[in-house]
Amino acid sequence: MASEISPISSILARRLADVASKRLGEEPVIAFQGPRTVGKSTLLGALANSFGVDVIDLDDPGLRSAAKADPGTFVEGPAPVCIDEYQHVPAILDAIKAELNRQLRPGRFVIAGSTRYDALPLTAQSLTGRVHLLTLWPLTQGEIQGVRENLLEALLEDPMNAIPRGATSETTRQDYIARVTAGGMPIPLARNTLAARNRWFDDYVQLVLDRDVRELAALRRREQLPLLLGRLADQTARVLNLTSVAADAGLDRATATDYVKLLEAVFLIMRVPAWGRTLRKRTASAPKIHIVDSGLAARLLRLSPEKLVHRDPSSLSQFGHLIETFVVGELIRQASWLDQVSICGHWRTYEGEEVDLVVEREDGRLLAFEVKAASSIDGASMRHLAKLRDELGERFLAGVTLYTGPRSYRFDERLLVAPIDRLWTPV
Repeated sequence: MASEISPISSILARRLADVASKRLGEEPVIAFQGPRTVGKSTLLGALANSFGVDVIDLDDPGLRSAAKADPGTFVEGPAPVCIDEYQHVPAILDAIKAELNRQLRPGRFVIAGSTRYDALPLTAQSLTGRVHLLTLWPLTQGEIQGVRENLLEALLEDPMNAIPRGATSETTRQDYIARVTAGGMPIPLARNTLAARNRWFDDYVQLVLDRDVRELAALRRREQLPLLLGRLADQTARVLNLTSVAADAGLDRATATDYVKLLEAVFLIMRVPAWGRTLRKRTASAPKIHIVDSGLAARLLRLSPEKLVHRDPSSLSQFGHLIETFVVGELIRQASWLDQVSICGHWRTYEGEEVDLVVEREDGRLLAFEVKAASSIDGASMRHLAKLRDELGERFLAGVTLYTGPRSYRFDERLLVAPIDRLWTPV
């Protein structure tokens, strides 16, 4: 049986808090966005408390009704004015814009919502150009353990010295299975049993589909959404094939396209865009799809730790995709804290060459990552990183293959191999 992570039992420090505090001194409006229950309200409350102001929670029906009737009243007061679940009253954004027209200075407003800002109706996106978006993702493994992980930052600054050669890991495959299937959503992590976690994931999906999606759009075939989400879970860590997904879910392609956008808007899925279209004509343009949390993905796929430990052929393939979703999620969360990151994407050619994640700096130089569920790495596992290195030349800082084996080493020029747990081991 796979080992289990001890349930978390306290409020954990979020790395995005430091980013928000800094940018509040530079931006007039900060907007936290992200999945439900990942800690946006907690983060907003802590920030409000540090300034001695209250949070206006528009999840409260009474406050919501009052804000709809008179939104201007709710944007007055000492800065920063803090508003939670702002998407329930889009008119509040117009009121904020009016206030900024009178006095535009940093630190005026902090708002939070469980819907992507750019998914709101265009008439509600009145703060475009004045709002700075910060996405709060599920917890990282470092946040869960209370360590300040910094692998991506170290690789971007000095890739050849960021991973100590010869360093070994004691994390077993069973340990990785436990982490991947648990994910990073705070509430299920606080539960003691797998059954309790599974109930939470099931209820969470139903709540988001029934409530948040309904607020965004009136759907003709709402009953197909759970089936569509299940088909997308089957494609996690793969290039999105909308035609196949639509057919499996019993939808036409246009409807499936709209519904996928809605699932992304409520943070059930995320798309990693294609990178490198200008590098080569044969570079594919389709995004990769990932369920936003590996624990949620495991539940949607009905992959329990016990099933993965038994190594039956079907679950072995699924675990490879699941662990890629887990690692890509960890890297994207680390990237969200860093000013020097410009783009995150995946690279794939029509000839089948692919790299799971490319992280590009503002100066155009980049890191490339491959994720392997295997415990050993051979030349075939590194050939796509080597191909990208050779095509990019000096732009290519380093290629890193993260795997479930124990040892860190240099494979070739600017090509490194490291255990996955280096992601949450402070450099």
